[in-house]
Amino acid sequence: MNLTHIIAERPNKTIYRDGDKMMKVFSEDYSKAEVLNEALNTARVEETGLNIPKLQAVTMVDGKWAIVSDFIEGKTLQELMDENPDQLEAYLNRFVELQMEVLRHSSPLLNDLNMKLQKRISASGLEATNRYDLHCRLDAMHGHHKLCHGDFNPSNIIITPDDTAYIIDWAHAAQGNASADVARTYLLFWLDGKKNVAEAYMDLYCKKSDTAKQYVQKWIPIVAAAQLANSKVSAEEKALLMRWADVVEYV
Repeated sequence: MNLTHIIAERPNKTIYRDGDKMMKVFSEDYSKAEVLNEALNTARVEETGLNIPKLQAVTMVDGKWAIVSDFIEGKTLQELMDENPDQLEAYLNRFVELQMEVLRHSSPLLNDLNMKLQKRISASGLEATNRYDLHCRLDAMHGHHKLCHGDFNPSNIIITPDDTAYIIDWAHAAQGNASADVARTYLLFWLDGKKNVAEAYMDLYCKKSDTAKQYVQKWIPIVAAAQLANSKVSAEEKALLMRWADVVEYV
């Protein structure tokens, strides 16, 4: 591939385009296991028939691991929301419908979400008493086997010129409870400073899916604690997450 056309740069990866292919090149110190897990997740999600960029190859470039997949021409749903604020309601409606479509699928070979959350709670840095309460809360939750994206936000949806939606970035995919994935999306809107969008999203999802809002809210402390294990969390985000991770009953 011709690695001259950079389309995105992150602290630990650079994304290039070459014609109809995209290559994500990871930093030299990036975990090989994480790269291979992302590729495997993508391959397994492909088997569900969802609209996602197809995996083409896993390779190395100058000693760095890289994933090659289809390049999807278009704009992210987040870009469209930013460009057309008057259409936010319609975009949010489509966003929820896409998430519900994902959650209707299953992929039994993916990692178990509850096990992943338990490990991240243990690594959250919270006090032992709070960790214990969160572990107990998670143990009491229904262990479903829905396909959960793990980072479902408008920046991970590409809308092509012919209005086809593709869902990208399956690095965090797992099988688990749909409401856990919804709680994480809600939290991501909050962390991005979009409180009003977060509330509108939660209300819309619960209405469309006929899910009790209180049930989704029970997952918020769990996913907030899991997010605390992320080394890239800022001080401001950490303060917000610490408040969310307090184990309380929501009304």
